[in-house]
Order: sequence, then C-alpha cells, then structure tokens
Amino acid sequence: MERPLTEETRRLLLSYQRAEVTDHVIYSRMAKGEKDPRNRAVLERIAAEEVDHASIWQKYTGQRVQPSRWRVFWYGLLSWLMGYTFVIRLLEKGEYTTGKNYSRLLEVIPEAAKIIEDEQRHEEQLAEMLDEERLQYVGAMVLGLNDALVELTGVLAGLTFALANTQLVALSGIITGVSATLSMASSNYLAERAEGNPNAFKSSLYTGGAYLVTVVLMVLPYLLFPKTAYVTALATMLLMVILIIFFFNYYISVAKDLPFGKRFAEMAGISLGVALISFGIGLAVKALLGIDI
Repeated sequence: MERPLTEETRRLLLSYQRAEVTDHVIYSRMAKGEKDPRNRAVLERIAAEEVDHASIWQKYTGQRVQPSRWRVFWYGLLSWLMGYTFVIRLLEKGEYTTGKNYSRLLEVIPEAAKIIEDEQRHEEQLAEMLDEERLQYVGAMVLGLNDALVELTGVLAGLTFALANTQLVALSGIITGVSATLSMASSNYLAERAEGNPNAFKSSLYTGGAYLVTVVLMVLPYLLFPKTAYVTALATMLLMVILIIFFFNYYISVAKDLPFGKRFAEMAGISLGVALISFGIGLAVKALLGIDI
C-alpha cells in the first residue's frame, strides 16, 4: 500500500515534473537542429522518455505543469553561443544530480526506480554522441587565445604608462593585434599543411578568429575611457583578461570534461605575469629615453 504524500513531497514532485517537461522541450529543440541522424534519434528518444517521466509524476501530483520558459530560452541561447556539446554536458550533469535526488523517493514511489535507470542510461547515451566540429579545433582556439592574451597583455600594459594616452594605446593595440592575427593564422595554416592536415585552412580560421576576438575585447576598454583615464583602462583590460580566461576554461572544462582550477590558474598566472613585466619595461624605457608624450 502506497504511503500518502506529504505536502513537502508533493512540492518536490511538482518541481521534478516541471524539470522533466522542461528537459523534454530542450531536447526536442536540440533534436530539430541536429544534422547527424544518429544524434538526432538519441535526442528524440530521450525527449520522449522525459515526457513519460513527467506523466509518472503527474499521477501522484494530479496537476499539469508548464515548462520553464526561462530555462528553455537559456539553454537555447547557450546552444547557439557555445554549441550543443556544451549544453549536453550541462544537461548530463543535471541528469546525474536528478538521478541521485530521485533515489530518495524509492520508499514512497516505487516507479522512481525506472526513472533512475532511464536517467543513468541518458548519461551514457549523451556521452557517446558528443562529436561537435568546433571541439576538434580546441587546440587551434587555445593557440590563438593564449597567444593573444600573452602578447597583447604585455603590449598594452607596456604602452599604457609609456604613452599615457588611451587613444594612442588603442591605436597601437589595434594595429598590433590585427597584424598579429594575420600572422598567427597564416603560421598555423602553414604548420598544419606541413603536418598534412586536410583541414589546415579551417584550423587557421579558428586560430585567427580566437586571436581577433581576444584583441577586440582587450582593446575595448581603451576605446571607452577618456584619454587621461589610462590607469582605469589598464585595470579594466586586466579584468577583461581574467574574464576571458575564466570563460574559455569553463567552456573547455564542461565541453571536454576537463579540470577547471589548474588550467585557469596557469593561464591567468602567465598572462598577468607577462603584463607585470611589460609594465615595468614600459616605465623603464620611458625613463631611460626621456620620452614624454
């Protein structure tokens, strides 16, 4: 004989029910946008199972629920910006957490056992289907991003006090950044061609693209602040560097299931260390040459 549900348990089931309905919508939309037939079939099957799970919870709650529009919108935006692999990894982590939570209901709702089994199978299926093109070029993106961070952080930090003018620093940064982008992309293309990579051109685009986006974000503070606010622009630029490193490493840690902390600390330490050294060089050169702009 089933135990009567407490109000607390019923509220918990309603939250699970809404989560299942929401995940159904997310998986369904991802399936519609997926070109690979095998991946699309897996997503469609998982989306259908989410509906089944929601129906089980509805038998106990006696109430229909609507999906979370905000969550559907958020994961749709993430899928467009970050790629479906990133979103699937996030959902996979959610499936694991949800499965652990469901295990607490086994004594009250025996059918929860089937849902737990389904959620565990989802993890395996999702992990097997991850094969997104952009992740094949993570090495190229890391190359472009890391070089831009190290080189341009040093250039901008060194020029900030040497020129003491945000407009001049921005001009120098743009010229340096665009030239370095073309140089980096072409060098990557030649290196990949020498290695016999048939996708050398695409790899060079990822490298150059990562470099150029980083350049734009780092030069932006110098374009936004007044000419005399070069100290504020420098501080904002360094904060932007930290945010870029954080964002990129978080993306890689989720999409490729890699540790976050060590990679973030290493990249941040290198970039800020180069900035500090270049800052000192800029002051020294300005003092030695007696240049006053």
